[in-house]
Amino acid sequence: MKLHRVILHLDMDAFYASVEQRDAPELRGKPVIVGAPPSQRGVVCAASYEARKFGVRSAMPSSTAARLCPRGIFIRPRMSAYQAESNEIMRWVREIAGDLVQQVSVDEAYVDVSGQFQKATADESIESAMPLARKLKQIINRERRLTATVGIAGNKLLSKLASDFRKPDGLTHILESQKVEFLAPLPVRSLHGVGQVTAQNLEGAGLRTVGDIQNYKGDLRALVGAWGPELKLFARGEDHRPLDMGDEVKSISSENTFLKDTSDRPTLRRCLIEQAHDISEKLIKYSLAAYTVQVKIRYADFVTLTRQMSFEEPVVEWKQIYRVACVLLARDGLVSRPLRLLGIGVTGLVDSAVQQLKLPFAI
Repeated sequence: MKLHRVILHLDMDAFYASVEQRDAPELRGKPVIVGAPPSQRGVVCAASYEARKFGVRSAMPSSTAARLCPRGIFIRPRMSAYQAESNEIMRWVREIAGDLVQQVSVDEAYVDVSGQFQKATADESIESAMPLARKLKQIINRERRLTATVGIAGNKLLSKLASDFRKPDGLTHILESQKVEFLAPLPVRSLHGVGQVTAQNLEGAGLRTVGDIQNYKGDLRALVGAWGPELKLFARGEDHRPLDMGDEVKSISSENTFLKDTSDRPTLRRCLIEQAHDISEKLIKYSLAAYTVQVKIRYADFVTLTRQMSFEEPVVEWKQIYRVACVLLARDGLVSRPLRLLGIGVTGLVDSAVQQLKLPFAI
């Protein structure tokens, strides 16, 4: 019998904000914004669904979030609490769904349950995993008092799209026999790896939906380069990427050691912009996004400090990375004396379509 892949994608709903609303019942149903208060220099780490309705998003300056959502309740992030909660949730994931887990962030994971649900057809295999998904959602809700959305399909691409399809507290499966039809009306940016530049190239050629790519008779390599054949496969719902269950921490960084120690703001600003561009280009090249941004400084006496900030939604645009680096430097007054070295790094890297946030910020 042919092995039919069955991949489950778990995505906790507004995780940071939901933990805060659970732990403080008076916050339930209210627009909660996890991040620095608008009176201070800072950015949004996460937002509840009530706040998202006003356009509040991760990595947005807190002052902008306050303007968009005047009644927003700002809560400082408790990263240790979110990590502890994540550990408990992932323990239940492994207990209920199995050990073949690729955890991509504190609140998101893929689970390969293929071996547990082998039926005569791929569709029957996917459908047979639905009771397990319901049980997992129920356990998380009962034991952790949080809601999760789950998507089930025959590969990572489709299971992620399935979990994005109906949030919060959703459960969606995409059958192999229906995947082409499911994908057809979606915008091209729904596909893994299609970011702003790629989407513009495709739309410029009249390819605005995934269905347009499915029906395209030309050579996609003329529009997106060597990635064209793989994009065509994605548009048809075909994705052969395996789960990555390695625990090695992946990162991208860019550093500059100055010829002369400096605290000159224009010099530091140019350095940060160049580094943010460099990191963003690498993220886009490899179709990655980062959940954590870090800054690193070194003084003349070789004292080295690092500061980092994590988000519920991954960042990829250079302006996002630059903005967060500025906040980290300013928050703790790190440029209190000349710097010998300045650097930016990103960690918590995940496969992700490129996200864009057009919001300027400067040190």
